[in-house]
Amino acid sequence: MGILDFLTGEFIDVIHWTDDTRDTMVWRFDREDHEIKYGAKLTVRESQAAVFVHEGQLADTFLPGLYMLESNNMPILTTLQHWDHGFRSPFKSEVYFVSTRRFTDLKWGTKNPIMLRDPEFGPTRLRAYGTYTVKVTDPGKFLVEIVGTDGEFTMDEISFQIRNIIVQEFSRVISSAGIPVLDMAANTKDLGKLLAEAISETIASYGIELPELYIENISLPPAVEKALDERTSRGVVGSLDDHFRYKTAEAMGNPGSGAGQAMGMGMGAGMGMAMTQGPWGRAPAAPTPPPPPPVEHVWHVAAGGETVGPYSKADLGQMAAKGQLERDSWVWTPGQDGWKHAEDTELAELFTVAPPPPPES
Repeated sequence: MGILDFLTGEFIDVIHWTDDTRDTMVWRFDREDHEIKYGAKLTVRESQAAVFVHEGQLADTFLPGLYMLESNNMPILTTLQHWDHGFRSPFKSEVYFVSTRRFTDLKWGTKNPIMLRDPEFGPTRLRAYGTYTVKVTDPGKFLVEIVGTDGEFTMDEISFQIRNIIVQEFSRVISSAGIPVLDMAANTKDLGKLLAEAISETIASYGIELPELYIENISLPPAVEKALDERTSRGVVGSLDDHFRYKTAEAMGNPGSGAGQAMGMGMGAGMGMAMTQGPWGRAPAAPTPPPPPPVEHVWHVAAGGETVGPYSKADLGQMAAKGQLERDSWVWTPGQDGWKHAEDTELAELFTVAPPPPPES
C-alpha cells in the first residue's frame, strides 16, 4: 500500500454527535465548505437520527447504527448528487443530528383564568398547571417545519409554542368535559389523556408527539376557595357532638391515659354533684323565667299631608291633653290595616269624658 493510499484512508471523515446538554434537539455537523468524503463513516447513536440536506432538499435519514457513506446506503442522496467520478469525489451536504429521546419535566400553565360554567357554582374561573414530555417522531418533518437552517435548535425555542397549544386545548376540553369543579381533582388523569389526544393532531404536523401530559393542579379563585372552606367548616360543626361522644368512649376504654384520668376526674365530679341533689338523685328544678315584656306599639300621625312620629302611647296622651291630638286625627301603627281615626283605635281611651259633678253633700 502506497503512502498516498495510507493518507487517503487516514483522512476519511468520521461524522458523529455526542450531546453534552439536556435541551438540544437538533445539532448541525460542521464541516468546512460542507464537504463530506465519499466513504466517510457515519455514527448515529441510540436516541438520535441523522438527516442529510443536499442543496436545500431533504435527502436521506439515518436511524441508529454505523454507516459507510456509499451509494448502496444513500439511494436518495446518490440520485440527487449524480456522482460521475466513481463516487470518489467529496460531496457537499449538510448533516443534521436530531435527538429522538424524550424531553421530560417541561412545564405548562394557564397565564390567565379560564371561564367555565359549573353546574353547581355557575360561571367560575379556574387555573391549572402541570408537566409534559416531548419526543420527535419524524426527524425530517421536524427539520422542515420547525428547525429550518438553525445550526443548534433547543427545546426552549419550541416550548412556548407547545405551551400555547396545550392551554388552548385545555380550555376547550375542560369546557366540553362536563365535569363539576369539585370532581376535577379526582379526574385529572382522564383529563390529561383527553388533553393529550386533542393536542396530538396539531403537533403531529410538526413531527413531534406528547407521550405524557400531567395536570398537577386545578385551582379556583381565592374568594371561591374561602367560601368552600367556610362551607366545609359548617358541615363539620354538625357532627361535633358525635365526635365528642366517640372521644369520651375512647378515653373511658383507656383509663391509664391522660385523657382517661381527666375523664375519671370529670366522672367523679359528676357523681359528687349527683349526691348533693337529694335522695332521689334529681336536681331541683330551675325556676321558670318570666315571659318577655310586651312590645309597646309606636304610632304615626298624619297632619297637614305629612307623617310625623313615631310616638309612644304616653306621648300621644300628652298630645291629646294639649289638644294636639283629636278624636278624628289620622293615626297608624305597624300591623294596622291602613290609617284610622284615633277614636276608632285603642287610643280612644285617651279622650275620656270629663267626670260628672260630685254628689251633693
